[in-house]
Order: sequence, then structure tokens, then C-alpha cells
Amino acid sequence: MSALQTRVGFSFVHVAVNDFDQMLALRIEALRESLERLGRFDPVRARERLAAGFVPEHMRHILVEGERAGFITLRPGSEQTAPALQLDHLYIRPVCQNRGIGAWALDWAKAQAELQNCDITLAALKQSAANRFYLRHGFIQIGESEFDLDYRWFRPSGGRA
Repeated sequence: MSALQTRVGFSFVHVAVNDFDQMLALRIEALRESLERLGRFDPVRARERLAAGFVPEHMRHILVEGERAGFITLRPGSEQTAPALQLDHLYIRPVCQNRGIGAWALDWAKAQAELQNCDITLAALKQSAANRFYLRHGFIQIGESEFDLDYRWFRPSGGRA
């Protein structure tokens, strides 16, 4: 794994195909409390959901002082009219939360979007603390489904669609 970007002890490294099980464990650790609160925790479904979007070239491990603290998935979106990157995953281990790691990773994602002249879209689980996080970081709720809230971050030069 090669380091991509480092700042104040935080860094990214590329994801490899054989990292799947470690990433699944981290995803479950990060989401379990929210999913249990909604009565939707299912380890089999968690594996299926991660496997469906497991594309290592769009994924980065987040390291803190060399230790894996989370991961992020930022991939090209499918929107034709207003280009956007899709933030599929931003998970930080609960013991590593509230240390600025997620904000740092999100700033990187925003910089990638600006470089590509895109916005960012994402869906966050209802009743998850992630919703407050995304709102604090400039995302606007644009939709809602049975279990998720849909958000969009509009790049400063792009205006609103």
C-alpha cells in the first residue's frame, strides 16, 4: 500500500482486492449501532452491500498514525445533467470518531469533486449521526427513501442544479 496524501498523522492508502474482509469488519463496526437502532442490522446484508460496490480503484483506507481508522469510497456518479461524484462509503471506527478524521477525508473528497468540476451526492442512513455530520459540512438534503436521506454538496463554482 502506498500513501496518497498525509496531513497531521492522517493518510490514505490504496485498497487492494484482498482487503475486503477487513473493510467489511470496519463497516459493520461503524454502522452496527445505527442499524440496530432501526432493527436493520444483518451481517449477511452488510457483506452483500459492500460487495456490490467494492471497486478498489475508487476506495481509500484512512490511516491515523499508520493504523487503519476507516475508509472512503468516491466514484464517478451516473448523473447526466449535473455531473457528480458519488460518496458511497465514509466509515470511521467509533473509537476514532470526533477527531477530525471524517472532516479531513470529506475535504479530500470535495477537492476531488472541484478538480473534476462535479458536485458530490450521497445517501445516509436515517437516524444516524452521519446526517448531522453531512449537514455541518455543507451538504443539502435533496431526497428521502424508506431508510436513507439523500444529500448533495454543490461545488462553490457550480451553483445549484
